[in-house]
Amino acid sequence: MNATTDAPYTAKRVQELLGLTPSVVRALVAKGFVSPARGPRNELRFTFRDLLLMKTAEGLRRAQVPTRRIVASLQSLRSGLPEDAPLTGLRITSAGADVAVREASGVREATTGQFLLDFEVQVTSGSIVSVADLPTTGAVAPADWFSIGEALESTDPAKAEQAYRQALAENPAHVDALVNLGALMCEHGRCLEATALFDAALAAGTSSALVHFNHAMALEDLGELERAQAAYRAALEIEPAMIDAHYNLALLLERRGDSQGALRHFSAYRRFGGA
Repeated sequence: MNATTDAPYTAKRVQELLGLTPSVVRALVAKGFVSPARGPRNELRFTFRDLLLMKTAEGLRRAQVPTRRIVASLQSLRSGLPEDAPLTGLRITSAGADVAVREASGVREATTGQFLLDFEVQVTSGSIVSVADLPTTGAVAPADWFSIGEALESTDPAKAEQAYRQALAENPAHVDALVNLGALMCEHGRCLEATALFDAALAAGTSSALVHFNHAMALEDLGELERAQAAYRAALEIEPAMIDAHYNLALLLERRGDSQGALRHFSAYRRFGGA
């Protein structure tokens, strides 16, 4: 394939056309949902098919489906598609915080079955969870606050944030609540607050590969590339086989002109099971 003619869209152009953040594009590539080619300067190049797939992701994001849910659902959906699947025949919809696929026989979850795509994104009503009447003391376990936060992300992000903060108030070391809260902030243009949240948690001794990884993505979206690089490395010190960290770090090093470093992490990404 001639990458320049058959895959004419650069990552920057995809971001401009679809309004995707760099972290969303990186996640879709890292999870293997799209497989861009490499251009003459080793830059990522996307096909029209890739563009359509990412347009679906953008539509789901605008429907307030959390980024993590988009990537997970579309990855599962993509894995069930044959390589020669046509791009017509299916309607992808959001149902609350979930992603569903509608076909003639009915609606299925995106994580089941094999489907064809037509990239029409619709919003259907989902159940709304309220935290207004719940107690704000230890009567609700941190895990329950976390579950409430997840359920609220697509319908009421502000209350989802409250729920995640309550989980962290009850258990400051609740990594999943910390990661989801930081990701929620970044998804709503508050990456600076997210980095401050991660900084405070790390300073207090809350450390995991996932925290460092999400910290790195927030820093990268802010343009703090040196700190992002250090955060990716911190994630890999804890979890050397973390393929998403290898992939993102490889792209970052490539962007910063360290082709040898990028090659090492691309190799590690493939060695540990990346596409």
